[in-house]
Amino acid sequence: MSEKLTQETINKKVWNACDTFRGTIDAGQYKDYILTMLFIKYITDVHKEKKEEYLKKYNGDSVRVERALKHERFKVPENSSFDYLFEHRNESNLGELINIGLEDLEEANRSKLEKVFRNIDYNSEANLGQTKDRNRRLKHLLNDFSELDLRPSNLVGNDVIGDAYEYLISNFASDAGKKAGEFYTASQVSKLLAKLVEPKEGNRVADWTCGSSSLLLKVANEIGTKNVSLYGQEVNGSTWALARMNMFLHEMDNATIEWGDSINNPKLREGDNLMKFDTIVMNPPFSLDKWGAEDASADRYNRFHRGIPPKSKGDYAFITTMIETLNEHGRGGIILPHGVLFRGSSEGKIRQKLIEENLLKAVIGLPANLFFGTGIPATILIFDKNKGKNTDVLFIDASNEFENGKNQNKLRDQDIEKIYNTYHNWETINKYSYIASFDEIQENDFNLNIPRYVDTFEEEEPVDIKKTQQEIFRLKKELAEVESQMSNYLTELGY
Repeated sequence: MSEKLTQETINKKVWNACDTFRGTIDAGQYKDYILTMLFIKYITDVHKEKKEEYLKKYNGDSVRVERALKHERFKVPENSSFDYLFEHRNESNLGELINIGLEDLEEANRSKLEKVFRNIDYNSEANLGQTKDRNRRLKHLLNDFSELDLRPSNLVGNDVIGDAYEYLISNFASDAGKKAGEFYTASQVSKLLAKLVEPKEGNRVADWTCGSSSLLLKVANEIGTKNVSLYGQEVNGSTWALARMNMFLHEMDNATIEWGDSINNPKLREGDNLMKFDTIVMNPPFSLDKWGAEDASADRYNRFHRGIPPKSKGDYAFITTMIETLNEHGRGGIILPHGVLFRGSSEGKIRQKLIEENLLKAVIGLPANLFFGTGIPATILIFDKNKGKNTDVLFIDASNEFENGKNQNKLRDQDIEKIYNTYHNWETINKYSYIASFDEIQENDFNLNIPRYVDTFEEEEPVDIKKTQQEIFRLKKELAEVESQMSNYLTELGY
């Protein structure tokens, strides 16, 4: 009996399959082809194993087998299966066959997969080349995936495929450069934010800018149970499709992931109102230009009653959306550039009102170069609707503690634990954290710039004048001796 597939083996094989597209199109595009094929291969192998089990259970009664299969997570039409596509890998219209298979798979699972594959085209000449080159690439892709047996009984754990998907997304993010931040938050930052919001079993959790849903899944992982309701919205159609598939591969089938602009067209609604959540996590695009300021005053949900953010910087539009969709005891965490801490005008007024309403709980400064696509340092803001009478705000300066990477810095587990423990224990630590009162923040005109509260200045050691003079005298004496010796050598040489 062959050994079961480990996480490492699957990661390696699937990443090698990406060689089919490297150099042809950028990672921001080819990730969709790779990840969709991984999804197709997995649900095909699951379906195949289930069919074998039912054939054995019902003594080969095909009618009963087909009836049972209709109640499984996914229905897989014959022409949508990976095996069918692999058998037809030499066809001249291979790209078209894959597209048709995806359409039929979507139709057979409309409640789960509607519109998921509409942004992926395996017959695209613009992306995959002319017919001969396109067929060759797609054949290579099918060959690579055919080597993987992804039946559940052949995997070492339930999360292997979902984690392989996450592994690929993180690798694509590092390849995709600036565009990567649109669909992926660095894993360690997601882990930190998930811990800081302290989610609980049974929570309703949302991310209004969910990307590929990796941050939402980190929150679920932090809870450690599938007894959690996950909701997300993503503006990019291709990334939304990845998010949906990501949830299915992590067996979070009941997650609700909507497609659309969360500021201008929020879709997580209950009746005429926006949904309310126990926990919200967000990593929105930094200082988004043209976010919709011109329509904000007429917002039907009255999210901007504290003021309208500047049209060229949408940071506070995302903060406001988060605040207004937390329930009465909800807590949210959002990752943003440091400018939100001190910029004035309308942002300053909104910031002041949020503090006066006792909604801000913590401000955490992160190291630079943690994020794909930008080297600037970011901050995490924690908001809490249930602070009670405690009006203090905790400031943490974690900007100097990280693992230095060649292309990107990384938070270590020890860095995450230090930040979280400081926050959870509500501590002032010299040169690292400070608990500021409302009065102190008010005295600073509601400026939240971290150095105003956490003094990280390192004084230089005092100079011992007498000792320094003695050292100078010693060095001068040694120099004189060397010069004298050099002069003697030159005289001996006749100079």
